[in-house]
Amino acid sequence: MQGFKNFIMRGNLVELAVAFIMGAAFATVVTAFTDVVIEALAKAGGAPSFDEWQPGGYQTVGPFLSALVAFLLIAFVVYFFIVKPYESAKERFFPQEPAADTIDPNTELLKEIRDELRAGRGV
Repeated sequence: MQGFKNFIMRGNLVELAVAFIMGAAFATVVTAFTDVVIEALAKAGGAPSFDEWQPGGYQTVGPFLSALVAFLLIAFVVYFFIVKPYESAKERFFPQEPAADTIDPNTELLKEIRDELRAGRGV
């Protein structure tokens, strides 16, 4: 029973549950936003929905176009309202160390000398 309690109280499980709930709530908002934009685009084109549009008698073009527009809108919202703010906040609050190729060679040499002195080989 103690193992189960430790499993449940583990921080990762709680964080995952919160992320899942927030993702489901955000999905509802994005879906509603996408439906509004698709409806506006469809009405601008003279049709109540892309799903009923059948150019040249092809019945699958309308639903495909609706799915494509929905995907692009969702990708836009996710990128500009989640990914970009996350990246800028991450850079602001957690600046990354310089890449290995941008480190001064003298610094590397000094680190090697320090390590040798700590190991007692420089005495």
